Amino acid sequence: MKTVTNGNNVKIHYKGTLTSGEVFDDSRSRGKTMAVLVGKGNLLKGFESALVGMTEGQTKNISLTADEAYGPPNPQAIITAPRAAFPENFVFENGLKVTGRGANGQPSYATIISFTDDNVTLDHNHPLAGKDINFEIEMVEIEETSQTETNTTE
Repeated sequence: MKTVTNGNNVKIHYKGTLTSGEVFDDSRSRGKTMAVLVGKGNLLKGFESALVGMTEGQTKNISLTADEAYGPPNPQAIITAPRAAFPENFVFENGLKVTGRGANGQPSYATIISFTDDNVTLDHNHPLAGKDINFEIEMVEIEETSQTETNTTE
């Protein structure tokens, strides 16, 4: 029976929930597994480490504290921008997720938390910052990878 080790490519289904039971993400709702190279560090550390040792067909439930997940909210990630920075016909709504460009030209993601006639207050924290979260993980497939595949750089 194959067991997940660092360096394996795996396919998983997962469902993420808040402690209230509210679902914030579910791969099955998209009808597609998530492919992961285990040990590469592209996932939350606790989520990725939970994959190691799993076998095909196994389901595991894990809980991550806010600190283990997306950390506490950062007050410095809440900024005020001029309303004029948005398109003229933009419809403002509290809770609306928006995308823009940061000073370095990189994409910037935020949530509108308030607005006035002149300004918009944007929260750039991850939407799950400050929240304890749970995952149900199902190991669908484990592929063996060669050492050269594991050590390639991007």
